[in-house]
Amino acid sequence: MTIAMIGQKGIPAAGGGVERHVHDLSRRLAMRNHDVIVYARPWYSPSKEAVVDGAQVVYKPSIETKHLDTISHVFVSTIDAIEKGVDVIHYHGVGPALLSWIPRLFAKDTRVVTTFHSIDRMHKKWNWMARTILRFGEWAACAFAHETIAVSTTIKQYASKSYGGNLTYIPNAVEFPPIHGDGCDLLKEYRLDSKEYVLMVSRLIPHKGAHYLIRAWQMLKQIAPETVAGKKLVIAGGGHHTEEYENTLHAMTFNDNDIIFTGMITGDKIHELLSHAYAQVHPSDNEGMPIVVLEGMSHGLPVLLSDIDEHRMVMPNSSFWFRQGQVKDLTEKMNMLLTLSEEEQTSIGTKNAALIARDYSWDRVIERIEEVYTSSVEQLPIAESVVA
Repeated sequence: MTIAMIGQKGIPAAGGGVERHVHDLSRRLAMRNHDVIVYARPWYSPSKEAVVDGAQVVYKPSIETKHLDTISHVFVSTIDAIEKGVDVIHYHGVGPALLSWIPRLFAKDTRVVTTFHSIDRMHKKWNWMARTILRFGEWAACAFAHETIAVSTTIKQYASKSYGGNLTYIPNAVEFPPIHGDGCDLLKEYRLDSKEYVLMVSRLIPHKGAHYLIRAWQMLKQIAPETVAGKKLVIAGGGHHTEEYENTLHAMTFNDNDIIFTGMITGDKIHELLSHAYAQVHPSDNEGMPIVVLEGMSHGLPVLLSDIDEHRMVMPNSSFWFRQGQVKDLTEKMNMLLTLSEEEQTSIGTKNAALIARDYSWDRVIERIEEVYTSSVEQLPIAESVVA
């Protein structure tokens, strides 16, 4: 079977949950003897590798602006996939799904699958017009695909209630046991000691909440300096078209030598930081199914999460939630986190790793996605009357 992945920025994944999901999914499908085509944007993948982990990478141009980059790339990629006569076109995200009607009209033998990764219109970076278009994209994700995958039960419930239809819940997945990434020397580069830093791995965009974490860290240093003595806060990730927000974060931490920004990191470097961290914090306002949290838990880390539904689903222990956007509550919970005994830390981490092995490993997920590819054409799509 030939499967085309459209909507992601490209592979190898250089940050971004969708890109990492597509990279891992494509590699797994290639290992199972499928022909996988991943469409990439030249600015994202400067190495221009023709094959990555068994998947063919096809580079198509885009209009590299905040609002036109994705949709322009999805259009040219869709036309190319139709011309290639692929068996499945898999759109990743509600923005790309805006154009999923094209193969339904012009490539009726091609199965169309869309993954609803997150409610993108809730992201703070978008203006009212972009949010309106993304809302239409949500409808398109549910209307034009033969089958729509929801990565969380909350997205499944939201989309089913808002747009009708029966979405298929398949969570994101991570490698288990995890890669450890030893030997990358990031700890030496940033003068970090193992188990002496708290880690956030994320793109630097407002809805991920790095500003909450920085304020909480600074507050904790004031009210409980002994708790953070000798420890550091590491924020690993970069942004794209978010320079103003990134500048704000750096201005907030101008005199804080114990807050470290690594910039964008990928692959083994992420796993090196995860495998040596004391704990992970993810203060996001909006998520679909955060892969980096799954990875942190797979490494046996205690994780502290905002209490949004998608985090609650992954981490059922409410002791490790803080009220979304509430810096004071985050500060108090971080104080608790950093004063765990070694025995408590090990016990919590062991439970987290076991949960990932049970529910979020690729060995469980890949077969379910294959079933969607092979069965979707047999199911009556919501938009049958639209494309007939």
